Amino acid sequence: MAVVSVDVRPRVVRDLPLLMVAVVWGSSFLVVKEVAGPGTVVAVLVLRFGLVLPVLGVVAWRRLRGLTAGQWGGGALLGLVLGGIFLLETYGAVHTSATNAGLVISLTMVFTPLAEAALRRSAPSAGFLAAAGLSVLGVALLTGNGGLRAPSAGDLLVLGAAVARTVNVLATARLRSVRGVDALALTWVQLAFATLVFGLAAPFAGPSPLAVAAGFDLRSWGLLLYLSLLCTLFAFFVQLWAVRASSPSRVSLLLGTEPLWAAVFGIALAGDRPGPLALLGGLAVLAGTEWGRRAAV
Repeated sequence: MAVVSVDVRPRVVRDLPLLMVAVVWGSSFLVVKEVAGPGTVVAVLVLRFGLVLPVLGVVAWRRLRGLTAGQWGGGALLGLVLGGIFLLETYGAVHTSATNAGLVISLTMVFTPLAEAALRRSAPSAGFLAAAGLSVLGVALLTGNGGLRAPSAGDLLVLGAAVARTVNVLATARLRSVRGVDALALTWVQLAFATLVFGLAAPFAGPSPLAVAAGFDLRSWGLLLYLSLLCTLFAFFVQLWAVRASSPSRVSLLLGTEPLWAAVFGIALAGDRPGPLALLGGLAVLAGTEWGRRAAV
């Protein structure tokens, strides 16, 4: 018994924070729906990232001073893409169910290997193509609630966010200017330029961030702090730590449970009530993305 506890405890210690990140990310779609409305999405994004940037800036200050102009430019470009991701994802989450948003965004795990194969001009394996087909079928059943209805505008926006996430992953891997750049400094630059995008868009997208903040009650501030401190700051630091403390495949497997938690929160707390075929579609998305992730390794 003593031997077993020595072997298991370190793995549990490494896995639990990653699982917590997947849980808070899965819950973030429901939290976004609670704290933001169609007219306040941009203002909420400004506030969410505005609370995180100073904290990260203090930690990353010395590393930021060592960046070259080219590295700042590469980080800025990735930041613009990141801004697009959050705009699409947040607007999408506001206009669809938390369950749908969490499951549709998981298609990034299928899109990324497909796009990478296209860039390399190499054909994906038969197993991966089958997994991708299963995922697409699942999304069709899920977003149509088991029928043949077209996806909602929110579903399509989240789907666009999944495509943008794929672009971000590939750009990060291929941009020479950011290769070998300190991860903490690069992340701060990306978040800063994403926040700049939100700030520039804010005057044309509803009430100002200050006006929205002034109208928040205690509950809204609590939800915003949850998004800022747990879904952004905590998740970022855990990922940095996990890359060094665990294997990439294990990190991917644990973070890949995000859509499952999104469905759990959506059904348990938001009152999402997908029909039988839609539930089957959700299971197909989960199975297809995990099968595709394993087939792409």
